[in-house]
Amino acid sequence: METKLTLQGKEITVPWTISDRVVTWASPSKGMARFKARATLAMANGGYKGASKSRRQTSQWPTNGNDADAVVQRDLPTLRDRSHDAVRNQPLAAGAINTVCTNVIGTGLRMKAQINRNVLNMSQDEADAWESHTESEFLLWSESTECDAARTLDFYAQQELAYRSSKEGGDVLTLTPMITRAGSPYNLKLKMIEGERLSNKNNAKDTASLVGGVHKGTNGDPTAYDIMRQHPGNIYSFGKKEWDTIKAFGSLTGRRNVIHLYKMLRPGQTRGVPYLAPVTEMIKQLSDYTDNEVEAAVLSSAYTVFHKSKYNDGASSLDALDPEKAAGTSSVPTDQLKIGGGMIIGIGSEDEIDFFDPKRPNSAFDPFIQAMLRQIGVALEIPFEILIKHFTASYSAARGALLEAWKYFRKERAWFVSHYCKPVYEVWMDEAIAKGRVSAPGYFDNMSIRKAYLGTVWTGPPPGQIDPLKEGMSSKLLVDEDFSTRTEETMKLNGGDYEKNVPQRSKEEKMRRDAGLTIVPELNKEIGDLDDNNGSDEEDETKVANLTLMDMEGNVYSHIAGKGLKLISETNDIKEGSTV
Repeated sequence: METKLTLQGKEITVPWTISDRVVTWASPSKGMARFKARATLAMANGGYKGASKSRRQTSQWPTNGNDADAVVQRDLPTLRDRSHDAVRNQPLAAGAINTVCTNVIGTGLRMKAQINRNVLNMSQDEADAWESHTESEFLLWSESTECDAARTLDFYAQQELAYRSSKEGGDVLTLTPMITRAGSPYNLKLKMIEGERLSNKNNAKDTASLVGGVHKGTNGDPTAYDIMRQHPGNIYSFGKKEWDTIKAFGSLTGRRNVIHLYKMLRPGQTRGVPYLAPVTEMIKQLSDYTDNEVEAAVLSSAYTVFHKSKYNDGASSLDALDPEKAAGTSSVPTDQLKIGGGMIIGIGSEDEIDFFDPKRPNSAFDPFIQAMLRQIGVALEIPFEILIKHFTASYSAARGALLEAWKYFRKERAWFVSHYCKPVYEVWMDEAIAKGRVSAPGYFDNMSIRKAYLGTVWTGPPPGQIDPLKEGMSSKLLVDEDFSTRTEETMKLNGGDYEKNVPQRSKEEKMRRDAGLTIVPELNKEIGDLDDNNGSDEEDETKVANLTLMDMEGNVYSHIAGKGLKLISETNDIKEGSTV
């Protein structure tokens, strides 16, 4: 029994048990004292219903006040194992991971150097030349599998693997050893380590300075990592387990030796948690529910006849045609009977059978699944339409879903660039400059100059376009009104490089001119408008007199009635004022 009161403007619920009622009946004064005590306790709960411990809805909500590491470390091994299993066996889990990997990383994030030429006191041409040379050098390293310690993946495939591993397992390590190999201009190699191998040496207990294999300094900064030489689940590894302790940064140079990639969700968090952790249970239940529905539908589709035999218990009357079977054939054990399409199963004459009718397919299956998927999508920051790859609404709704999804994808891409791509690029740049393959005076002596040289922009696959015409016109308007640049819009529309597009376009147009394919599209369009039989001849003559056109070479013409086109501005050797 409960009593609701309003005290000091706050509504409280005072529990009133049977023992309280007995005491009140026996001694009203003592009962009143008990009631006041319970009311005071209810008032002490604060002003939030979500924090109330006396309400029935929240009284059975167990919580703890542990810090981030205490919460994560206890459950991380189980969460990681279940996440791996879900991605292997459950379509929804695999689809969610694949969706974020495809959109955030795709075929890889490409580096474009963007140095601060003002700090470096460079002209625009000098900066362009330096950036072009540096990009070529980086491609020499990144597009070869020699950048991988295992000689398996190039840098862009390693990006996808690192991001996928951090999402699926919670975190992943990348070591940056220097390995000399014949034919490789750079010694820097990347060696990826699964999070399972990061654990306290000799299975020591966690302490304030050692958590989950990470040694921490007084400020919480990582100083070293304990890494098992073999995966703990390696079935071919026998004998005593061994660890290597690797310093996070070089003692003399401060060079980064280990890149620990994980998403920090709370201050002081040392290890990451899988992306699917908040929805692991729901995804598992939906998977089981789907399996049961499919099995029920399969059984419902089977047409099986159970036949009672008068010749022999458990034998079909069809067996009577065979004297040997009719004489003594034993029935098949009931635990071996299996329903199948078009089967005839004999049963004993005294047995009864109730036909199994699961009423499948279930008409409520799809609406229920969709409702659950919407909740999962909210937790994963993936709109429902993107999660299931199904667009049935209007253009505006589909575009809205894409825009919402790409808020998350862009945030994830920025995080990955900051925590993985840029650290790798910095380590590579250190070697490139030290070897003299890239010239950067003052790089090792002045941090401001170093930062100026390390400026980059990383681009990846674009969002895609639902209506390319509308998207293209929108980009053109943004550029025309100076709200954006051609470089930005090119990256946004197709992930291209405007600075590379311009010389390529020039080359293509020259090829067209050489082949005699040069036309003036604007002139064809305007002449077509004049020849549409709409309006009088005088109106058409006025339009012609006011016609100004530009051809593909950038030459501007003005139409003079009766005299043709007159060149009024040129970009080549044609003399101004000549008549065409």
